[in-house]
Amino acid sequence: MQNQSALAQASKALPYATLAQDSTDEGLLARIAEGDRLAMRTLYGRHSVKLYRFVLRLIGDEAKAEDIVSEVFFDVWRQAGRFEGRSQVATWIFAIARFKALTARRIRRDQALDQTIIETVADSADDPEMSLQKKSDATLLRSCIAQLSTDHREVIDLVYYHSMSVEQVAAVIGIPQGTVKTRMFYARKQISELYMRAHGRTACHA
Repeated sequence: MQNQSALAQASKALPYATLAQDSTDEGLLARIAEGDRLAMRTLYGRHSVKLYRFVLRLIGDEAKAEDIVSEVFFDVWRQAGRFEGRSQVATWIFAIARFKALTARRIRRDQALDQTIIETVADSADDPEMSLQKKSDATLLRSCIAQLSTDHREVIDLVYYHSMSVEQVAAVIGIPQGTVKTRMFYARKQISELYMRAHGRTACHA
């Protein structure tokens, strides 16, 4: 754990912008396999925030999410040389994180998802009343999403919060693309029904 924490802290604290901005994830991973710490910091800086938010939405525990992200990148550091290029590097990293997060959920099954983890930024051009309405709707949407099953919630998260394609989601979760599409359909349907029931006016569309 000390090695994991040290790697995470080093990745956060030291600059990684000195590598060319057009360095691909695959190129960085190849350098990591050779022990390049600067490449590790660059890859961490490129993906850690999105990965943290993804894990946090799955387990609802900030401290544990941070630990998992640290563990994921420690695994990346150790296993970079084993990457075979069968998927995108980001997909590979998210798959590692998903496995660790779901394992943590099984261990702590009694903990509810924290419905405040999805940040809402009000448009600066909105007046106070409009901003309040947006926050109210966002809170309701978070409540809808939190009521989904883990299978449906993670598909919504990957597609809409991380802009992954159906193919990428299928690779991360390890299911057929058709199953991803089916889960998306039923997840959106359930969100709409929950929203209409709570809001009393109109459906929400994830």
